Amino acid sequence: MKTVINSMTVYTFGNKAKQPLIFVHGFPYDHTMWNNQIKRLQKDYYCVAYDIRGLGESYVGDGQYTMEAYVDDLFSIINELNLDKPILCGLSMGGYISLRAVEKSQTTFNALILCDTKADADDDKGKLVRAEKINQINVEGLEKFVNEFVPNCFADETPKKKKKMFTETLEITKQQNPLGVKGALFAMLSRTSTKIFLKKIKIPTLLLVGAFDNLTPPTVMKEMADKIKDSEFGIAPRAGHMSPLENKSFVNDIISGFLKRRLNQ
Repeated sequence: MKTVINSMTVYTFGNKAKQPLIFVHGFPYDHTMWNNQIKRLQKDYYCVAYDIRGLGESYVGDGQYTMEAYVDDLFSIINELNLDKPILCGLSMGGYISLRAVEKSQTTFNALILCDTKADADDDKGKLVRAEKINQINVEGLEKFVNEFVPNCFADETPKKKKKMFTETLEITKQQNPLGVKGALFAMLSRTSTKIFLKKIKIPTLLLVGAFDNLTPPTVMKEMADKIKDSEFGIAPRAGHMSPLENKSFVNDIISGFLKRRLNQ
């Protein structure tokens, strides 16, 4: 079912009586990046996916976003749908949102799944890179930015071996509103670090990363996993930064197995 909550387009799948599972997409994509996982899990979970403010079909507004606003948006969805102890699953920027949400109110959630993300805030070099990307969109347009950025999110072999999926993802991204994409870059370069909080996470946590992820490499996510007590860690073969799309079978299996073991579902 499709609905609008706090100006965001939200999609729900499955039986509302079941354990809720919220998917938070990465930058600069939309909720459709989780289609494979939703298809697999909607029989056993009440799946919720939404387009982050400024992206997909959600409201763009003035493009003046912060990570805190993104987190507030997430909580507004939880409250409006009356979700009881949802599982939170985020990739990349969606992982930043998820980590900050759990830091803000850990008791709200039943479990946490982090895909291809990191807890550190941008250092000065990273902030300058994001500033350059904002300027590139202003000067050269969104399509030029997308054509350079998106291929780096995938393993080198993916565009050739999974051409249809890669091309569809590229085209979806080109349709984004430039103002919303720039707003997301502003939100990410100004976000706070959640690194110190990792040791305080008490809910069951799974960390997943593509074996060929150049943006958040396996070593970075393994360091995160080592800081989270009793967390589980997996590396998706034949995948880069977009592991749920690049190796859907592995990601589906490891998420499903984690939830069955840790939540007895």
